[in-house]
Amino acid sequence: MLIADAEIEARLKEGLRSLASPGAAAHCDVLARFLGLLEKWNRVFNLTAVRDANEMISRHVLDSLTARPFLHGLSVLDVGTGAGLPGLPLAIVEPQRQFALLDAGGKKIRFVQHAVGELAIGNVQVVQSRAEHYSPADPFDTVICRAFSSLPQFVDRCGSLVANGGRLLAMKGRLPEAELAGVPAPWRVTEVAPVSVPGLVGERHIVVLERERMEPVHLQRRDRDTET
Repeated sequence: MLIADAEIEARLKEGLRSLASPGAAAHCDVLARFLGLLEKWNRVFNLTAVRDANEMISRHVLDSLTARPFLHGLSVLDVGTGAGLPGLPLAIVEPQRQFALLDAGGKKIRFVQHAVGELAIGNVQVVQSRAEHYSPADPFDTVICRAFSSLPQFVDRCGSLVANGGRLLAMKGRLPEAELAGVPAPWRVTEVAPVSVPGLVGERHIVVLERERMEPVHLQRRDRDTET
């Protein structure tokens, strides 16, 4: 089993140190168990194209955790979570936040539900639905996606799920310049951050999108009245 593989454990710990992610090493055992479950289920249900257990460390766990510094607020929605990425690794190292993991695929959602129960992750809600059909009781402080859609589509499908003052986070590979130019109002790109994933060659970027904040109309009128 993956959990018993000392090399995998060592690589995971080394990667977490390279990320300089505060306190993440304390959750290394749970992250390793998650990898073990993913590797086991993947042999039967084809949850991810990544087959090599060592490669899963970089491409799935460490890549997911690069988004950690960009999370905002206490409630996070992972749209198109697939096999629980990036939501489950983030939820494991961020127990003070509440996560909802959303996907339309039945077998992937069953795996996520199994992993949440097996690993006793208490801050995760698992939802089977398409993003455009999802109606949560309350909007989220952060809505994140990993290889879900283009930025304009992400805004169109998920912008309504973001609370006032919240943000959309898109995890991308190469800098998506054409997508950046196509982000519709009232959303705007507030940050594009290159990130480095230990053990992974290739570009990675985190794109932060926020709504434009409009000045209240009565304040604008008061300013004009003052000027006259």
